Order: sequence, then structure tokens, then C-alpha cells
Amino acid sequence: MKTLLVAEFREGKLRAEYSQLVAFAQQQRTEAAMFLVGSAGELPKFNGTLYLADAAKHGEYNPTVHKQLLLEVIEKEQPTQIVFLHSSYGWDLAPRVAVALQAAQVSEIIAVENGLPVVPVCNAKLRRSIKSTTGRTVLTIQAGAFSLEGEPEGTPTVVAIDTAATGKVQCTGYEAAKIEGVDLTKADIIVSAGRGVGKPENVAMVQALAKALGGEYGASRPVVDAGWVEHNRQVGTTGSTVTPKLYVACGISGAIQHLAGMKKSDFIVAINTDKDAPIGEVASVLVVADLKQFLPVLTEKLNAR
Repeated sequence: MKTLLVAEFREGKLRAEYSQLVAFAQQQRTEAAMFLVGSAGELPKFNGTLYLADAAKHGEYNPTVHKQLLLEVIEKEQPTQIVFLHSSYGWDLAPRVAVALQAAQVSEIIAVENGLPVVPVCNAKLRRSIKSTTGRTVLTIQAGAFSLEGEPEGTPTVVAIDTAATGKVQCTGYEAAKIEGVDLTKADIIVSAGRGVGKPENVAMVQALAKALGGEYGASRPVVDAGWVEHNRQVGTTGSTVTPKLYVACGISGAIQHLAGMKKSDFIVAINTDKDAPIGEVASVLVVADLKQFLPVLTEKLNAR
């Protein structure tokens, strides 16, 4: 099996997340080549062939042009898999490539089991393995799901690529999302509510603990989607990526989308009734308890100091 990894280039820089693509290929023990529309001054550390197009000429993103460049590399390499990051670039380009190849697409992969990609279902409460019925498969991998044990290393063999294709879309720049209200990325202490809080009224217990610790409160995506907490407090790949000194996860099972947004916190305390919850794999301390009983007691003790 051969894999083509699609790296990304943004604002004149190679995105460091390319290492997650390399980790995915390593986990599968597959031969891999890499594709990048970028710059010769920003090369990935990677032992393999790198097909490099000039972003100064073709743009950091131009769907028609990038698709054509990719299709020409695919024709040459004949990969079984074409792998993107599950990012705005991947969301847009992967289905275009899949349609052009008449290939199956599997999105938001969080693991590989028995050689098959695994994706979350039922709001990440369950997982399922998917087997493609086409000769080639286009994949996107969830941010944070795959990582190298150390820093990426290696020197690629660079093959310059070009195309005469043009497109009607131009990337003219990037605009940061407006941060309204609290900015969790600047908080040293965050206490977050997950589905395990049970009902919207119980979010108040999380807020009280955050106040007692002198921090801010956050939430997982299901809590925000339910309207219990405003979106600017969402932690995860579709919210804020945070690195506080202390992160307290209350009733959060640990879907990969949430873990990717907080697992680099200095110290993580997880409170959950399930001792086998995935959050326990990244937690510094796992408290197996009913948060509705535990949080009020902990908050009272902290306030009494």
C-alpha cells in the first residue's frame, strides 16, 4: 500500500501539523510520499519524496489549481490512499479530489484498527471501522488523533511540480475569528463542563468551581451545541485550543476533538463516573466520582481556605 500525504502551507509557513500525517503513515507502516504547495525555504522533515509546487505562483489555496497539481502527482505515484488533515483546506480539497478520482472518501479519522480507518459516530459516543470499496480512498484525519513519539526528522527528496491550470478562486488573506467575551486561550485555570453535568442547571456547579479556583469555565462541544454554554467557551478543535496551567474536565468523556484542544495543559484533573473514560489517558489525576456530589464539596473546601 502506498500513501500520499497532503501537507499545508499558510501565511508563508509550513503548518507543523504535517507531522500528524507522517505519524498516520507510520502507524500503518505504509510507503509514503508527500505533496505540498509551499516554499523551498519551508520544507518538512520527512524521509521520502516531496512533490513541491510554488505557493508564490499557485497561491496558498486555489482549489482548481491545487486539485490539478494533486491529480498529476497521483497519476505518477499511484497511491492507494490520499490523506489530508481534517482542516479547512482538507474539508474543501479532499471531496474535489475524491470526485475527480471517483474514489470513496472517509472523513475525520481518529484511529486505525486492523488496517481500517476508525471514525466517531453518535456524537463521538461510539466508533466504527470503515472499509472502502474503491481502489483508492481519500481520507482526512482528525487533528490530534495521530502524533509522533518525538520530533519529526529526515530530509525529503524534492521533486518540483508545476501546472498551467488556472482557477477563478483566489486566496487574498486570512482573517482571525473575532473573540467576543472571554478568551480561554489566555486563562491559566479552566474548568470545563461536559455532557456528564446532566442538565443546564448543573453548569452552575462548574462555574462555581472555576470561580473558587480563580479561573474561567469552559465546555465541550455537546454542551455548547445544546445551548447550555455560549460558543466562545467551547474547548476543542471547533472551539479554542487551550494550554492552561490547570485544566479540570467535569463529566467529559474525552472525544478526540476535545482532547486535541486541551491535552497540552500543564496539569489535567478529570472528574468522571467512568474509570475507563478516554479522558483518563491524558489526565494527571482521574477522580472517579459523581460530579454532582463531588464539585459542591470541593468548591466549599476551596472557598473555606
